[in-house]
Formats: sequence, structure tokens, C-alpha cells
Amino acid sequence: MRIGILGTGAVATALGARWATHDLTVAGRSPANTRALADRLGATAATLREAVTNSDVVLLAVRWEGVPDVLAAVGDALRGKTLIDPTNAVEHGVGVLLPSTSAAEFVAEGSGARVVKAFHLFPAAHWADAAGTTVALCGDDQDALTTVAELVRETGATPAVLGPLSRARQLEEVAGFVIGLAFAGVNPNSAIPST
Repeated sequence: MRIGILGTGAVATALGARWATHDLTVAGRSPANTRALADRLGATAATLREAVTNSDVVLLAVRWEGVPDVLAAVGDALRGKTLIDPTNAVEHGVGVLLPSTSAAEFVAEGSGARVVKAFHLFPAAHWADAAGTTVALCGDDQDALTTVAELVRETGATPAVLGPLSRARQLEEVAGFVIGLAFAGVNPNSAIPST
């Protein structure tokens, strides 16, 4: 599978390492950071648009604040592509959601991509050993959900499809809750009932 990774930070690095057996293309704002991550992952370094054009699946691994700039840079290249959205439009440290819609729906509307919300709840370091983790997914395209579920399994986690992309805001609200607890020094696991 050809995977384009937009971003060079912790999430891009962690998930890229889990998917290194695939044909990876990395792109970011900084050519030096792009080259460094591409070298680390055995991937190809490219521009944002090239990474999208040369991929079957795209991971949007940038901070929420950078999403509009990335969408502008890639133009219509995302149209029809499977796009994994781990972004959270949340004010970090507080956990308050910023837009009136979800980040995933914003991306879908602005790009025409087949967006799947996934990988948004755990910090990047978690993906080094994700065994026993469940990754909540939502999206409107069954083929995109199937593809992303396969990539979730490759991290060692279990996918759980929760429904259409309209559920993305709910998933991001959970992330806001977890982030707020973590920044308050509370273990989020202690605030969620176990089965």
C-alpha cells in the first residue's frame, strides 16, 4: 500500500514506523525535517501535494492549527483519497473543542477525501506497543473504513467502527475530556468505567 504521511512530528513518526513495510512518502513544511523523517522510515521525501498524489492512503498528522494550510497546499489532490484524520481541534491543556464541527468533517468538506477519524485518542508514544488498544473509527466510506481498519491492526491494536463521520465530533469530545484530565494530572483511565 502507498501511504502518504503529511507531517513530521511525533504522530507521523510513530505511525510511520508501524507502517514501514509499506511504500511511504513523507511531506512536511520543513524540507530538512521531511528528509530526516523519510530517512528514518526508509521513505521518500516529497512536497505535500506529491505525497498525496503518489499515495493510496494519506495520514494527516499535523496540528489542528496547520490543517487549513495543508489543505490549501494540496488543493484538489485529496479528492477521492482515503484520509486518516488523527487531529483534534482541541485547545490543549484545557480540552475545549474549537470549531463548531469536528476536525474530520472540516477536512472532508474542504478536501473531498474519504475521511476516517482514527488514532486521535492516544499520545504518539503509545503506538510503539499498542497491543490491547482499541481504536475507535468513524467514516462514511466502507472501503476507506476497511483499509484504515487493516492499518489499525498493523499497529497491534483492534479497530472498532462506531458509525458515520458525523460521530467524529463525539470522538473528538472524548479526546478533549482525556486531554483535560491528563493536563490536570489525573490518569484518564481512572475516570472511565471498565467493563
